[in-house]
Amino acid sequence: MLVCALGDLTVDVVVRLRRPLVRGGDTPAEIHVTAGGQAANVAAWAAVLGAKARFLGKTGVDAGGRLARARLAELGVEVVGPVAGRNGAVCSLVDPDGERSMASDRGAAAELRAEELKPEWLAGCDHLFVSGYALLHEPARGAAARAVELARAAGSAVSVDLSSWADIRDVGPERFRAAVLELAPNAVFANEDETAIVGGPEAGLTWILKRGVRGCSFAGDERPALPVAEVVDTTGAGDALAAGWIVGGPDLALVAAARCVQQVGAMP
Repeated sequence: MLVCALGDLTVDVVVRLRRPLVRGGDTPAEIHVTAGGQAANVAAWAAVLGAKARFLGKTGVDAGGRLARARLAELGVEVVGPVAGRNGAVCSLVDPDGERSMASDRGAAAELRAEELKPEWLAGCDHLFVSGYALLHEPARGAAARAVELARAAGSAVSVDLSSWADIRDVGPERFRAAVLELAPNAVFANEDETAIVGGPEAGLTWILKRGVRGCSFAGDERPALPVAEVVDTTGAGDALAAGWIVGGPDLALVAAARCVQQVGAMP
């Protein structure tokens, strides 16, 4: 199958703190620089799980953009979309217990426009994943709607990840929910915070509720998280789970999430 993912491809700086952050002082840490971004992560995991994968998004002309595109291509993902401006970047602070907090700069990704999309980018698409970050503001929201229109014309299924409760709060939950429902997705991925602020599923909509270490509800099919030897970094676990579900359903989703939390960074 061909999985297409629309959204962000960023430079990720993952900071694994060896002890709680000391405000105004030094904190020992292990720091990794790699590629990330929710849509790019989903595409990368889909590729390593056996699907063909294509990333759609606007990336920077700068060194960060070149680094991120090269890394995604190394993982077997086709990268398409306009190249202009400054690439997005994310700094992920990972606590000693594996929990993460992120500082995000979307850069060029937020400026993707509907007229910049080419129909051939969705040709042959079996499943289009849309990152909720693309639905926060125009012009990217219009680009997401156009991508869904093109994907539907190609016979594709569509899923959306709500992405960030804090961003949803800032743009307005009702407005964001309306933007999601306008796409008429086949499935929605959400964690408990996002579900609480947006509200539960509409009738007929597959709602995949991510509960972290407590597992996942696949439209009411409750599954525990798989046991792992050590949780190293939870960054991107939900993206890996989404890719696994798209490619192979709940079983593969849980396997992918378990693999992700045992490594540093969101990409495989």
